[in-house]
Amino acid sequence: MSTSQSSSTKSYLIRAIFDWCVDNSLTPYVVVLVDERTLVPLQHVRDGQIVLNIAPYATNKLLIDAEAVSCQARFSGKVETIYVPISQVLAIYARENGQGMAFQPGAISGSGMELGGVVEAPEEESVEHLPATAESAPEPDDEPPVPPPASKGSHLRRIK
Repeated sequence: MSTSQSSSTKSYLIRAIFDWCVDNSLTPYVVVLVDERTLVPLQHVRDGQIVLNIAPYATNKLLIDAEAVSCQARFSGKVETIYVPISQVLAIYARENGQGMAFQPGAISGSGMELGGVVEAPEEESVEHLPATAESAPEPDDEPPVPPPASKGSHLRRIK
């Protein structure tokens, strides 16, 4: 396969950050730019975006492939099917420390990405936990996580 025909690196990078989060007992969140191709509960969309907890204990049937991130997740106690085209993923980060990767809106290739040590965490969690097993089920009155504080001196930088 030639360079001009190679597949996008974005889905691979999303999976890599997801795996890093899970391997380090961190909670992977994705920030999604919602459009007509995005299947999410619209009542949880704020300013055209939604933040999704894609941790294994919070989703069912999670699939991150070259085309999309898809799964089932609970919103306000109701199981919803989620479908997010890879081009609509704006960032993936760890809830606990904000480390992750941000992408330019609509970017699907590895070029034009913004990489950084810290991605600014949104203010509230949009997805309730959907436990994979009964042992991992969180208590219903768990409070939503508090986003990490922005680190001084940390910033995203563009790599071309």
